[in-house]
Amino acid sequence: MPVDDPFTLMAPSHSFNFRKNISPFGSCFPDNHRIHSSCTKFEAEQVAGDQSQIIARTLQELETVLLGPDLDCDEFDVGVSLYCAPSVSPYMNWSDSIQQHVLNDPRNHPEKLLLLCAQAVSNEDLDCAHNLVNRLNQLVSIYGDPMQRLAAYTVEGLVAKLKSSGKGLYSALKCKEPPVGDLLSAMQIMYEVCPYIKFGYMAANGAIAEAFREEDRVHIIDFEIAEGTQWITLMQALAGRPGGPPHIRITGVADPEAWPRSLQAVQQRLTQLADSFKVPFEFHALCMKASDVQPWMLEVRAGEALAVNFALQLHHMPDESVLTTNPRDRLLRMVRGLNPKVMTVVEQEANTNTSPFLARFAEVMSYYSAVFESLDVTLPRHSRDRVNVEEQCLARDIVNIIACEGADRVERHEVLGKWRARMTMAGFEPYPLSSYVNATIKSLLESYSDNYRLKEENGALCLGWLNRMLIAASAWH
Repeated sequence: MPVDDPFTLMAPSHSFNFRKNISPFGSCFPDNHRIHSSCTKFEAEQVAGDQSQIIARTLQELETVLLGPDLDCDEFDVGVSLYCAPSVSPYMNWSDSIQQHVLNDPRNHPEKLLLLCAQAVSNEDLDCAHNLVNRLNQLVSIYGDPMQRLAAYTVEGLVAKLKSSGKGLYSALKCKEPPVGDLLSAMQIMYEVCPYIKFGYMAANGAIAEAFREEDRVHIIDFEIAEGTQWITLMQALAGRPGGPPHIRITGVADPEAWPRSLQAVQQRLTQLADSFKVPFEFHALCMKASDVQPWMLEVRAGEALAVNFALQLHHMPDESVLTTNPRDRLLRMVRGLNPKVMTVVEQEANTNTSPFLARFAEVMSYYSAVFESLDVTLPRHSRDRVNVEEQCLARDIVNIIACEGADRVERHEVLGKWRARMTMAGFEPYPLSSYVNATIKSLLESYSDNYRLKEENGALCLGWLNRMLIAASAWH
């Protein structure tokens, strides 16, 4: 295989690994959500248009109804100013305004009620929030349209937030894992029907393959290796390199709480794969949290080209807003001190780290409604497979973002611009992804919906659904 076409970047269809950010659990939510079957013009817009614009428009309408048309206030990223409104309107009492203008309106949709419920929760208005939750439970459905399904999980988060029980609910969901077969099935389906994880693996592997092009001995440090699936296609590609494969060493870090399975199984799997490809191979296991890793544990050797991989992992690290020790930036500075030839980063393109509660809630609605819409294109609404994917692969993260604060909130996403600032402060420079990688990813997207969008930004790549960017991949050195 020629050097300019080093390998097929897409992981094989039978392999998958959705990583730690997909938090598996069995169905912990009510199964008796009612199915709201009416199809309105608004619902049609949800399917065909950009969900974030619908949410912004809904908020603007609510602002006009509840606070009057002349409110002068700075806007949040979602493009609306309801979130900086006072808890009591100059025109009427907040709870009374809900009762008079919103709660009993038969035209209401989950978006409107969810945002109002979030406002009531923020105001600690128990009666109003309780009434809104009751109304929402009549509208949401785990078998409904994307917003109805998302609402089924965001309501749980709002109730937990109101009761200050977010930590308990999140812990319960974390402990209640489905049978292994069900979990693997849900992760496999998510991997197959959406290109998000394949996109991240392809972008990261492409940058690493480019950096290792002329190297004879290479070392990959994977922070949160999970089941090691990402490295199957890279190993296969390096095995077919002109002149023979390099000596490959992989150090796999795995959080024992997130991935209780022994790293021995990962080592055995990758070792057998290397033997079949006739690739010289070593595996070094570190069963610990990424924040506890010290440089000497990584056993960096002279003469080896080093690559460090963060696939949907860095956002779990607390930053300066949570701990004064700032583990997030400490880890980046430690990696920079290892002098890697390339560091790859794949992260959700969302702003949930330091945003105040109401803005964070709107970001959850905007981000996850796009994800749920993308699932709607490939999986029928009454499909149990789709329900399993959303419950086991998305819902726990949604609850954590909405209901938890401080150290209990582990889902702390940042957008590419903020990651770029952190990388620069840690001493990294951009390592632009090659045009070959871009072209390969574009070919991948052709097999999915036309609603997926690929955007290049200063050498990084972002994948989105319609106008909402969802995953960003970048490389640094």
